[in-house]
Amino acid sequence: MSSTGKGILAMCGGVFCMAAGDAVTKGLGADHSAVQIVFFRSLVSLPLVVLIAHRFGGIHKLSTRRPGVHLLRGLFATGSVYCFVIGLGMLPLADLTAIGFVAPLLVTLLSWPLLGERVATIPLVAVLLGFIGVLVVARPSGGLEPGVLVVLCAAACYAMTMITTRRYGLREYLWAMVFYALLMPFLVSLVLLPFFWTTPSLYALPGFALSGVLGIGAMLLLTLAFRQAPAALAAPFDYTALIWAVLFGWLFWNEVPDLIALGGAVLIIGSGLLVAYHDRRTSLKRRPSSSLPGRERA
Repeated sequence: MSSTGKGILAMCGGVFCMAAGDAVTKGLGADHSAVQIVFFRSLVSLPLVVLIAHRFGGIHKLSTRRPGVHLLRGLFATGSVYCFVIGLGMLPLADLTAIGFVAPLLVTLLSWPLLGERVATIPLVAVLLGFIGVLVVARPSGGLEPGVLVVLCAAACYAMTMITTRRYGLREYLWAMVFYALLMPFLVSLVLLPFFWTTPSLYALPGFALSGVLGIGAMLLLTLAFRQAPAALAAPFDYTALIWAVLFGWLFWNEVPDLIALGGAVLIIGSGLLVAYHDRRTSLKRRPSSSLPGRERA
């Protein structure tokens, strides 16, 4: 199999792990608070990241000279994960997944004021279409319902995490970026845990562990995907998450999205693909054919 084929296969596997982890988390949310879920997920994920960093270069890969940057990214990551976990208990899985796809569009929108990157007309139109898609999925009557607002907040925090990654990622070790983005939610959960503690049921303990393992599995596979295949070819397969979200929602919660919600999801996905296509064409025009793309410090 070619490198590109392996990358696309890894992308699909990583997206499946994310979708399965979301389904497990949604199931846990019926009996456990977001604080407990985030705490136990992080408790599983953090040691795994340390072991992976040790395997792929040594513990020094977790070192950093920019603790302030990681603190900021960690706060955004904390907001994202908490809002997302809370949103899982408020919206059908497919609707939440579709609305979450606005995060890359927010990165495009925020890259001009925060990174000084010029945003062309086509991406701006795509962002507008994406937000129209959100309104189609949400169908607000007297305003957006709380669950939609919570997921939009999660997407905004995630977009800010990606903005800081774009600005500082090439100057930091990859595993340090991952480790500190997991560490901050864990510390926040550790402080809040006494106020939200309930004794987990026996079935929940494997669920917490599985959620953490799936999260790390998704991270590893997605990292592999973007190292094996061009981003423009791998990124569109991120939208296969909607297929798994619809399937899991139907199997476990009898959630069946109607045609209007699916139409809004298609509009959101189409806008994201339009941005990816435009970025790909722009990068090809700017990069000489003999040059090679830069790599993150791994």
